[in-house]
Amino acid sequence: MKTTKIEWTDKTWNPITGCTKISAGCANCYAEIMSKRLQAMKQDKYKNGFILTMHNDVLDEPIKWKKPHTIFVCSMSDLFHENVPFSFIDKVMETIKSTPQHNYQILTKRANRMAEYFSDKIIPKNAWLGVTVDIASSKSRIDFLRNLNAPIKFLSCEPLLEDLGDMNLDGIDWVIVGGESGAKARPMKEEWVQSIKVQTEKQGSAFFFKQWGTWGSDGIKRNKKANGKLINGKVYQAMPTLNIES
Repeated sequence: MKTTKIEWTDKTWNPITGCTKISAGCANCYAEIMSKRLQAMKQDKYKNGFILTMHNDVLDEPIKWKKPHTIFVCSMSDLFHENVPFSFIDKVMETIKSTPQHNYQILTKRANRMAEYFSDKIIPKNAWLGVTVDIASSKSRIDFLRNLNAPIKFLSCEPLLEDLGDMNLDGIDWVIVGGESGAKARPMKEEWVQSIKVQTEKQGSAFFFKQWGTWGSDGIKRNKKANGKLINGKVYQAMPTLNIES
């Protein structure tokens, strides 16, 4: 488990590394780039590069952390990848259940498989579940998420690649939005961001704007730090309200 620069979490925990691309947002995958870099640095955990790999030896990592943390699960993969057996996901869930001092954020592009897994299981009270919605056609993932009884249900609209149009946010607690970064980053338009922001305000979801990325709100390509994270001069980084009774 490592401290991370991701602004909406504290730590990352990667019992799985590597993945395969299934949607538009995967084209410039940061995890693939980082995995290959770590492989070149001879880090044993990444000796397989970006090939899907399960790491039984790190399943107990969060147990060693007594101080409460918000932990992003599988930042370098997808827990619900079709090649990850449910028996391994069971082990991940056992660790989550055994460490109630932590909150775990699980984000997937494979919403249908997540729904299948939890169809006959109780979701841990400290497991936040989310799906990636980067283009309009991926909004169907929201319905799989909406029907799950998780304490926090969230969307990651990052990288936001087009106008998502009208969104049904019923039952969705939190929406994260961000632009793509890197040399091959695709631009994100301000009106796309504003549309999501307005919809979260109307429907009662917390809105978290991470960054403009490589392309600024003015459409100019520059360093992502220079582009920042302001919308009309303000920072919008709300966190969801946890329902203790969930």
